[in-house]
Amino acid sequence: MSQQNTGQTIQPNNALRLKIGGGRLGSIDPAAIAKAEAALKSLSSNFAQWLADEITKLEAARAQVKTDGVTVETMENLYLRAHDLKGLGTTYGYQLITRIAGSLCRMIDDKEKRATTPMELVDAHIDAIKAAVRDDIKSDEHPTGRILVMELERRVKEMDA
Repeated sequence: MSQQNTGQTIQPNNALRLKIGGGRLGSIDPAAIAKAEAALKSLSSNFAQWLADEITKLEAARAQVKTDGVTVETMENLYLRAHDLKGLGTTYGYQLITRIAGSLCRMIDDKEKRATTPMELVDAHIDAIKAAVRDDIKSDEHPTGRILVMELERRVKEMDA
């Protein structure tokens, strides 16, 4: 007596292929990547000015908190300026700024806790960002940068404990 195979083959979805550009959209075009990298490089001469502009906005947000007090609006503006720097620091060549701004964002992310945020620690973060640019400290591989960011992150972590 022969047995019939009643099994069925199911082809699994290859989500990884889709994420790296395979599938319906085709593969990633190396020429497009090279073009994007060239465009970014051509803009890099503007990075210093753009970074300075972002730091000026962060400083203005800090000044607004000091002038108008800790309010929902002033702290939200401060958070948004820090969040912008968190995203742009690495793009502008300052991974350290991304990390410091990330620490500042963690500290003031919770809207309920913003009213009790120690402004001295906010000031320390902003001053550290300014010092990183002033002294051209781009990453935590620099000994001063490493010590600075680790201390800021430690202090923020202590607040959550």
